[in-house]
Amino acid sequence: MHLIKLCVGIDSADELIAWQAHRLETMRRSGAPAELVHRTRQMPKRRDKVLAGGSLYWVIKGVIQLRQGILDLRAETDAEGRPLCGILLTPALVVTRPQARRPFQGWRYLPPEDAPPDLPETEAALCRGMPQAMRAELAALALL
Repeated sequence: MHLIKLCVGIDSADELIAWQAHRLETMRRSGAPAELVHRTRQMPKRRDKVLAGGSLYWVIKGVIQLRQGILDLRAETDAEGRPLCGILLTPALVVTRPQARRPFQGWRYLPPEDAPPDLPETEAALCRGMPQAMRAELAALALL
């Protein structure tokens, strides 16, 4: 079982990749553990299924574009003592075949049969740096 989440404040797959790389480098330089943890309010009830090989699929500008493997789902609390779920992610971001998604709140489960396939590396390399509008148009024409 996978999770799907909107990537708010990010305009492209390349921007998310660069932001996460910068974040990891900043943590390494400061001596903090270099790990990517995305915090959300709800712990998945299907935790065991998600941890059995699940990924977090990122929706950027209305399109699933990337996924990251989920290493752990941690129970955490915020500064006010409210419970959170820390989603520990692999550092590698994998480019997926674009798949449109409507906006939603929080995260949702994404069954494996509904998840878009990964792009072969040759196609993923072509997409790096490509504007999202162009990528969506090429996908609509079945050229990507």
